[in-house]
Amino acid sequence: MEVDNSVSAYLQAQQRQAPAALALYFTEFEDLYERKVWHQLTKVVESFINIPEAAPYRIGVYNEFVRDWQKHMNKVKLVLFALAAARQLDSIPEAAAFMEKTAEEVDKPDSQEAFALASLESAHFKLLLNDLESTRETLEKCQGKIESFAHVDPVIYASFYRVCADYYKAKAAYGQYYKNALLLLACIDIQELGTADRMQRAYDLSIAALLSDTIYNFGDLLSHPIMDALKGTENEWMLALLQAFNSGNIGQFEGLAGNLQTQPMLRQSAPFLQQKIRLMALIESMFRRQGTGARAVSFAAVSAETRLPAGEIEHLVMKALSLGLIRGSIDQVDQQITVQWVQPRYLGKEQIQNLVDRLAQWETRVKETAQRMSSTAPELFA
Repeated sequence: MEVDNSVSAYLQAQQRQAPAALALYFTEFEDLYERKVWHQLTKVVESFINIPEAAPYRIGVYNEFVRDWQKHMNKVKLVLFALAAARQLDSIPEAAAFMEKTAEEVDKPDSQEAFALASLESAHFKLLLNDLESTRETLEKCQGKIESFAHVDPVIYASFYRVCADYYKAKAAYGQYYKNALLLLACIDIQELGTADRMQRAYDLSIAALLSDTIYNFGDLLSHPIMDALKGTENEWMLALLQAFNSGNIGQFEGLAGNLQTQPMLRQSAPFLQQKIRLMALIESMFRRQGTGARAVSFAAVSAETRLPAGEIEHLVMKALSLGLIRGSIDQVDQQITVQWVQPRYLGKEQIQNLVDRLAQWETRVKETAQRMSSTAPELFA
């Protein structure tokens, strides 16, 4: 078989015009195309597309070459090639229309995964145009499709969670953004992200964790490698701030409070953050008491640990109860709190040491009880 004349002319022109390293790819394209080795050709095109220096050639490779033999290739790969080309287009509306057309082309019974992927990427561009309603509709439609698939390519999950995260970021829905952004990171190799992208994602996740009214456990975030991206940057203080919240350390929070003024979103939410750090201090206080034998805790003790007036403690505890952070009861007459359960925590080194000390105390009490029982046993059987 000979190569189609137009395809041949395109490939040979690129062999002459492209830099030597890229020209070799066009030579290999022509050879594999002529021999109809579609699977291997797909892999070589994928390698080429992912080379940064190949960016100016992506539109041409897709339009002048890939589309000629697209019926022979995996349709998810086809959509990824189309996406690479769309990202090189001059305008976002043009890119959105390009991916929308691609979605229509792969909307076949045997290529619904590719259709979902193309639809999601089209929604991504529409989101950049602030078309939130269209994005929401696409996400709902694609979620149903993805849930119906017996097997889902990880790249589709990654696209879904990325568009979801971006959508909820635009809506300032911090809890939903946080959830989807972490799910996205579970679908990709973060080392493949650029330095700036890693820093931005770490920053956005930190902001979401701090400002969400549903996130009071920072373990997943603090232990995630993405947070290393903040180290050595102007936003490294956010790591310390997250650790302060995680341990309910009001003093550390207040020491870092000046940094909040540099971040408009945090500055505007200062009252909320003040309440949240006191909730975290309350949780930490109750957590330390679990297993110590202490049952009722006075309002005065909680007031000292949360730095709130005693008259505001009842409201703080009711807030913690309503959020499911603790389980227990309030004795308004005796001004006491009884807590039976505290939300599971991510423990720092100091908190782990505290737990070790409590276990040692528990062991000592068990031994003392055993010794008392041993000493009184003869009398019981006398």
